[in-house]
Amino acid sequence: MKDLDDYVRKFRVRDGDGFKLSDHKTHNPMGDKLDEKKEAQAILADGIDELRTMQEKLYAMRRWSVLIIFQALDAAGKDSTIEHVMSGVNPQGVHVTSFKRPSETELNHDFLWRCNLALPERGMIGIFNRSYYEETLVVRVHPEILQNQHLPDDFANDPDIFDRRLKQIRRYEHYLASNGTKIIKFFLNVSKDEQRRRLLARLDEPEKNWKFELGDLKERAHFDDYLKAFQQTIRATAAKKAPWYIIPADNKWFMRAAVVRAIVDELNDLALDFPKVSKKDLEAFKQARTQLERE
Repeated sequence: MKDLDDYVRKFRVRDGDGFKLSDHKTHNPMGDKLDEKKEAQAILADGIDELRTMQEKLYAMRRWSVLIIFQALDAAGKDSTIEHVMSGVNPQGVHVTSFKRPSETELNHDFLWRCNLALPERGMIGIFNRSYYEETLVVRVHPEILQNQHLPDDFANDPDIFDRRLKQIRRYEHYLASNGTKIIKFFLNVSKDEQRRRLLARLDEPEKNWKFELGDLKERAHFDDYLKAFQQTIRATAAKKAPWYIIPADNKWFMRAAVVRAIVDELNDLALDFPKVSKKDLEAFKQARTQLERE
């Protein structure tokens, strides 16, 4: 676990200056140090137990909120990672929001509006399966989308619109962090070969057919464009209080173990603990015990 924690910290990007996605592996980088699925699953189980205790303290304190963002290319494993990593926490303290194609109502507001509505309250963990970053990823790869966003012409045709949005996101996340939201962002880094294998599995295995969409092939044709967009996005928005973790995603068992260790490490910074009971309340508790015992 210690070796994995050391690697996970290497995956963390707090300063995007000079960031290159090509410097980050898509496969398990630990080699013989962690090459067994069972060992990674044991680390995942331990991490889930730690996360469960942390979430209880977070909920009891009601001082911090936690926002975890997952971004990735198709078939990287966002859904299954969220399912496995959060499997042990109290569902009352976690809310997952999946952001799909914007509705007409959402398009009639600024691009951060719909995500604002889903922000976690104090004591809660909020998980964004995709997020406002789609506006600097999908929309950058398909800029024609801008013409359907009801923007003024000057904005829709602004050649610097994505740089402006990235600056707005960076300021937005700084604002959230300054008001007690812990932000943890993950890019699940899958290779083109592994994505192909997983898409084929969706076609070959009947129980996975429902996952396959013809649009996945169209998006796959833009694989390199998406990698460039992710690089630009991470470079512009990685910050000490809103770090990105570039997680190798070709081995799902490794990816899940790395994600849970990253979350545990980040939450350790919050010094979470159960609220201390005052002397006055302790006296009141004694009286309550006496009253209950007399019944």
